[in-house]
Amino acid sequence: MAIFLALGAAVVYGSADFMGGLVSRRAAALSVALGAQLSGLLVLAVALPFLGPMQATAADLGWGGLAGIFGGLGLVLLFRVLAQGPMSVVAPTTALSAAIVPILAGVVQGERPGPLAVIGILVSLVAVMLITRESPEQRAAGGQVSLRVLGTALAAGAIFGFFFVALHQTSDAAGLWPLLAAKVVSVPMLGLLVVRRGLALDWSVPEVGRTIVLSGALDMAANVLYLLALRHGMLAVVAAIAGLYPASTVLLARSQLDERLHHVQVIGLGVAACAAILIAV
Repeated sequence: MAIFLALGAAVVYGSADFMGGLVSRRAAALSVALGAQLSGLLVLAVALPFLGPMQATAADLGWGGLAGIFGGLGLVLLFRVLAQGPMSVVAPTTALSAAIVPILAGVVQGERPGPLAVIGILVSLVAVMLITRESPEQRAAGGQVSLRVLGTALAAGAIFGFFFVALHQTSDAAGLWPLLAAKVVSVPMLGLLVVRRGLALDWSVPEVGRTIVLSGALDMAANVLYLLALRHGMLAVVAAIAGLYPASTVLLARSQLDERLHHVQVIGLGVAACAAILIAV
């Protein structure tokens, strides 16, 4: 059950990130992240009558609030870097660091990945080098991905990793209430940042507004699937499977933005998938 839920989360996360990254090319990443988080909060608010009676403890809500801080900041960085670099490179790079952080946290908390999982972690590092390698034609055309973009992608992934770790600390009885606590924290936090920087909100543009709402709704659906997966499986396993989400991002980028991967990057994607499978075994 955990594997199927995590796979579902991966598909939906990848779609949400594509939508958010796409609209961030037309509006400020911070504004887009705020809109997406607000959209997710509204979706969850509509679902509140179906969540059942409140059983979350103060600790559960506290961990949820901490997850909201990481999730909000991670989303801003992710949308910003997706707007700056090719999604086919940024998404896999972010996913690998987002998976490694929960895996290491699981080890610290007593989970013991087998030898294959350890090999998978090492293979994932090789995958990063392959995915982020440009062809001679791309370098000649000035299309090389900068170290700053790669560093931001890795940082965004690591922050998301802490978001997943914080959610894992909540109890099974808490249900989806920690996600509500996360949004209650992240939305005002991002709102204050938007006001402080004096950014304009471009949500009134129909295409921009619809894409932001869709991205936020998909992100919330993915969070729900991820949290449910955590209720049924190990953190390391769920993180590794959900780390496959760049597949849908890359496929959407290829079909909608005509981004092309050269053969080394295609091999890198395959290696990344193998790494995630090895970690999950």
